[in-house]
Amino acid sequence: MSGEASAPGASSRAPRPGTQKSSGTVTKKGDRGAKEKQASVLPPVGEEEPKDLEEYQCTGVLETDFAELCIRSGYTDFPKVVTRPRPHPTFVSSASLSEKPTQDDQRLSGSCSLNSVESKYVFFRPTIQVELEPEDKMVKEIYIRGWKVEERILGFFSKCLPPLSQLQAINLWKVGLTDKTLATFIAILPLCSSTLRKLSLEGNPLLEQSYHKLLALDSTISHLSLRNNNIDDHGAQLLGQALSMLHSCNRTLVSLNLAFNHIGDEGAGYIADGLRLNRSLLWLSLAHNRIQDKGALKLAEVLRPFELTHTEVVERRRLLLEKGTQERLRSPSSSRHGDSRTDREKNLLLGASSIALVDKTDKMQAVKTLRGKKKEKLGEVVKKEEKSGSGQSPTQGTPKKEESTKASKAKVTIPEQKPTKGKGPKTGSKEKRSTLLESEQLVAEVTEMVNPLLEPVEHRDGKVFMPGNKVLLHLNLLRNRITEVGLEGFLTAVQYQAQFSKVRSAAKGPVGLLSLSLEKNCFSLQCPVYTMIQELMLPRDPINKAKPREEEAMASST
Repeated sequence: MSGEASAPGASSRAPRPGTQKSSGTVTKKGDRGAKEKQASVLPPVGEEEPKDLEEYQCTGVLETDFAELCIRSGYTDFPKVVTRPRPHPTFVSSASLSEKPTQDDQRLSGSCSLNSVESKYVFFRPTIQVELEPEDKMVKEIYIRGWKVEERILGFFSKCLPPLSQLQAINLWKVGLTDKTLATFIAILPLCSSTLRKLSLEGNPLLEQSYHKLLALDSTISHLSLRNNNIDDHGAQLLGQALSMLHSCNRTLVSLNLAFNHIGDEGAGYIADGLRLNRSLLWLSLAHNRIQDKGALKLAEVLRPFELTHTEVVERRRLLLEKGTQERLRSPSSSRHGDSRTDREKNLLLGASSIALVDKTDKMQAVKTLRGKKKEKLGEVVKKEEKSGSGQSPTQGTPKKEESTKASKAKVTIPEQKPTKGKGPKTGSKEKRSTLLESEQLVAEVTEMVNPLLEPVEHRDGKVFMPGNKVLLHLNLLRNRITEVGLEGFLTAVQYQAQFSKVRSAAKGPVGLLSLSLEKNCFSLQCPVYTMIQELMLPRDPINKAKPREEEAMASST
């Protein structure tokens, strides 16, 4: 017998530690833990599962499209698309500066300083800044500054950038590009609008220096800025080969900015080699580099007549042979087609003239019947005129004959003047216009695609000399290491181009450099060679030409 009495209704056996009674059912701890884990895996109420990016169709509004693509991919802390801020000048009156600040002004200044700190913090947050068109508010330029652009962001750009029909420029400043991400970015460019012409990749040094891939033959970029990218002689070699080689040449790039890099004499020589056969680049900046006299002389050599190498001479002869054979093949076929076309046009014109003559005779007969009816109505007047004198009848008949002869002459001349109003000659005129347009397009293509090796050359002492690159208009070599030795080469080039421009003043075409910047190098600004270069370049510089006109306009207005 136990000393303690058991409570009424209580079981004699205690439950196991692994079991538990709850509402008449027994559950194990393991089953309860599994159910709790399954319940925790379920998404909370009110949140949706991630959607597929392929299902979303971009609308052409960058702010909406970029945010929607980021949200669908589960990227929550994404950079916002904002309008690029413009600085507003603040005006402070002199009276307010003289007065002592009050307590309210001090409080206000404290709040302004706090706002300025917050605004600076907001300025440095990752954003995608855009400039909009003033009329339709379409994105015109994109600016990304100071935060790393990863593959994920480029994937979003590949979907939301192509619908931007007015996009003209993309600026990526210190965004941590790599050779891999640059290749991904280059693959996006052909998908964008044809209006995209300007690209700036500043402060993005690459290990392999693969910037030359931006100048591929199918590239549409016209303005490229690669400042502050640590480009050395190897990178300059790749860029020079992209500008032009013996069998390939870039035809779209207009301006190239290579300032603030590490290009030396060897790299300047590679750039000069690229300028030998390039006829599209107008603006080149090599400021703040490491170019000395050797590189400067190579650049100056391209601006005046230079000797062709053996491989270039062989390629020139091959191109001349191909051109001659093409002209011989075109000449007989074109004459035959021309004869057949002229015969067809003559037949069409004859048919049109005969149709017009028939129509004209019918019209003249209708006019005569109308005149006869009018004469019948006015018979009394005619009888009086006939009674007045019989000698007037032959005189009245002669002008009728003259009128008939005039009408017959008009019948011959009028249809020849209006052959296009008929059905037959209208097709002929269309064919004429189409053939003329096609020929003009062909001529334009031929003139645009002429190889520089086919330009007129000079033969001296058994050597072939090209006239030099006269397409380059602006060359910037500020803050390099050029001395008076390098200046001598530029003086010779500028003298030749100035003489050539005087001869070519009446004709149209490139005339050479209009602006040459050589300041802050290793020579004195008072040296005679530099002063001679300045005297030759000042009349050619369009900015200096505009200054006297502005002064004259100001004098006339006053």
